[in-house]
Amino acid sequence: MATSVSEHPIDLDRPLEGLGSIKAKLGLLVGASIVVAALVSQVGDRAGVPPWLTVPVTIVAALGVTQWLARGMTAPLREMTRAATRMAGGDYRQRVTATSDDEVGRLARAFNAMADDIASADRQRRELVAMVSHEVRTPLAAQRALLENLADGVVREPEVALRRALAQSERLSDLVTDLLDLSRIEGGVVPLDLGLVAVAELLEHAVGEPSSRSQQVRVETTVEPADLVARADRARLVQVVMNLVDNAARHSPEGGVVRVRAGQARPGHWFLEVADDGPGIPLERSSDVFAPFGTLDRAGGGTGLGLAIARWVCELHGGSIDLVPTEPGASGTRVRADLPLEPPVPAGSPAPAAGVAPAIAPERAIPAAVPSGGPPVAVPDTEPDATGASSPSFVEGLFGPLWPERGLGPTRLALFGSLGIGLVGAVVLPYRPIGLAVLLVLLLSGALVLSVSPRRSRPWTVASAVLCLVLASLVVVRAAEWLVVLALFVVGFLVTTALTDARRIIAVIAGPVAWVLAGLRGLPLLRRTLAALSSHRLLWPVARTLAISVVALVVFGGLFATADPVVGTWATQLVPDLGWASVVLRVFVLVVVGGIVLAACYLAINPPPLDAVQLPEARRVTRSWEWLVPVGVVVLTFLVFVVAQASVMWGGHDYVRRTTGLTYADYVHQGFGQLTVATLLTLVTVAITVRKAPRRTARERLLLRLVLGALCVLALVVVASALFRMTVYQQAYGFTVLRLVVDAFEIWLGVLVVLVLLTFVRLQARWLPRAALVSAAVGVLVLGWMNPEAWVAQHNIDRYRSTGKLDTAYLSTLGPDATPTILSGLPPGLAACSVPNSEPTGDVLSWNLGRARASEARASGDQHTTTLVGCP
Repeated sequence: MATSVSEHPIDLDRPLEGLGSIKAKLGLLVGASIVVAALVSQVGDRAGVPPWLTVPVTIVAALGVTQWLARGMTAPLREMTRAATRMAGGDYRQRVTATSDDEVGRLARAFNAMADDIASADRQRRELVAMVSHEVRTPLAAQRALLENLADGVVREPEVALRRALAQSERLSDLVTDLLDLSRIEGGVVPLDLGLVAVAELLEHAVGEPSSRSQQVRVETTVEPADLVARADRARLVQVVMNLVDNAARHSPEGGVVRVRAGQARPGHWFLEVADDGPGIPLERSSDVFAPFGTLDRAGGGTGLGLAIARWVCELHGGSIDLVPTEPGASGTRVRADLPLEPPVPAGSPAPAAGVAPAIAPERAIPAAVPSGGPPVAVPDTEPDATGASSPSFVEGLFGPLWPERGLGPTRLALFGSLGIGLVGAVVLPYRPIGLAVLLVLLLSGALVLSVSPRRSRPWTVASAVLCLVLASLVVVRAAEWLVVLALFVVGFLVTTALTDARRIIAVIAGPVAWVLAGLRGLPLLRRTLAALSSHRLLWPVARTLAISVVALVVFGGLFATADPVVGTWATQLVPDLGWASVVLRVFVLVVVGGIVLAACYLAINPPPLDAVQLPEARRVTRSWEWLVPVGVVVLTFLVFVVAQASVMWGGHDYVRRTTGLTYADYVHQGFGQLTVATLLTLVTVAITVRKAPRRTARERLLLRLVLGALCVLALVVVASALFRMTVYQQAYGFTVLRLVVDAFEIWLGVLVVLVLLTFVRLQARWLPRAALVSAAVGVLVLGWMNPEAWVAQHNIDRYRSTGKLDTAYLSTLGPDATPTILSGLPPGLAACSVPNSEPTGDVLSWNLGRARASEARASGDQHTTTLVGCP
């Protein structure tokens, strides 16, 4: 398909509007996203930004460009969705803005045409029902008056009155039949019943019919020529005359005259004119008069359908009807119908016929606030619903009922708070090691997230906040970056569990994933917040003033800083490095930190129902042996392992060498990883068994407790064996941080096994996920406060004293936390080879207890430490 470019100016909200192919738009969207991602990645790489900052910012930039371009492409589709929803509720005025020339634009124009047809059909149905009601009322009123006169004895000739009543009944029957056929006539299916009609006789008959008009008004008829004959539908013209006369009579003063004239105005046409002595109608309001219900609030009653019916019948005959100016010096209203002597056959329909609903169809309830009449209404691209939430968008359709959003207004505090924290992070975090700056950003972020969370006063939230605060203190207590990362990893689980109130194991695990997805789920709320801010009167003046002030400060501050060395020194101390690489890095930090905090705020404001995400209901086995046999096999393998460990314990190292040919150190190292995996699989086995095993009777529950309890006890033996093996191995080959962390992980698995054992008391584990999370947090705290790098250094020094073996190369890779221990525990020469490389102390925001102690230890040991030419 050829790509055509329209002449429309470029719209920033719909930048691809001029392209005439959806394929070309999609190609440009993909290409633009790739280009932007490549540019951002290159800028970050050239500026030396680490990948863990570059990757998320690149993704955000690519998604932002995609959202910007795709929003204009899908805008007509969103409008059609909203318009279709409103049309389903009865508001047929909705239209879609169709300005593009591609497939979506053509679909939007086809949708508008369909909406016009549906609106026309609905209008015709309403008019038909209203006309039926209007036309039936007149003969019923006359018939009621005759019957009341008969009942009161006013009429002296009842036979005459009964004949009149019968005539009115016949007229009513014919009228109902005719009106019910109007829908088919309007569609051109049933032609008018045309025939030669004597105009004078028709006027005399129509004027002589009893009606609801005032009896104090006199009607005069004039036909020129008197023998005027026209081809028409007699019944329809009677309707026209009666409606015009009744309307004129209602608005004429008492004793007034209604003048009905007919004649041949021009070749092939004749006219029908009705004039009254009433207050008159301005000619510019003629379109309102002939519209349905167009009463113009004039006195005299009526529904405003008489002239609308007259217009309809005249147009069915191929003619027209309108107001004409009154004669000079006269008052009142003159209505003139211009009709052909020979109407076209078949009679055309004046309005679009898109399928008229039957008059007897049940009425649909139409909301009073959104009438179907009136001009079409364009559906805006972004329009809040009754609750203030945005209408369905791409994000809403992506998450759907899995993560609903209801009743959320603009969140200015979350937006400005996240932006402010991002700015603080961009100023204090770059080029500083972990220390007070990181703690400051963490404390500000936690305070903001807690302030916007509706769950901030719940006990679990308070407990999680305390744990997070204690874990965050490791930032300024320990200098080991891996330990800080581990602590922040646990903090992420605590934060998401507190904000979402997750209790099940799957919900707890899905919490960090929800935090990441909150950056995408919160886009509609962010858009509404920005839209609300754009309408604020003081926002842009304040932003403009701040921007001008910053420019003035940079210009004049730079001039004075370069003119005076003292001012330059002050500026150097106060203003961070603003080189190209520094600016790029700070921008990346601003985006990442602000985005993480803003996503956490959205998670707090609108948490997803994570507990609703569950595994499918397990189909339990019907017989106990179906689960008992496989679990029993696992228990037997554990028993075999326990027997083997007992034989090793009794036989000692010689037994191991005779049996396996391995030294004891090699023997214990070989199986540590397998034992850790076995412990993990034990927990998985317990979880599967609990889901599948039947628990209908007390015997089945007791059997489940005994077997799984025995399995967990044996798993604790495996945990103890794994820890013992690692201890022996480290005594033989040295202590490392990795081996210590693996030991800590194995201990945590043992704690989980103990917690699982406690669940067998009542066979309920709802509290287990949070208890496991708390145990992990406590484990990280214990690991952090024991100073793992110093602990490893001290144990290696103790091993050196007993064996004379020391890995100085490994000790030198430890962080500042181990420096005081190494300097105080080793001889000066070995200490100089084993001490880690020093890090710059930095300013106050870089302060860290571990680095401060390392600096003090170095300062006090410099005079006693001598560097060896070759380190052992």
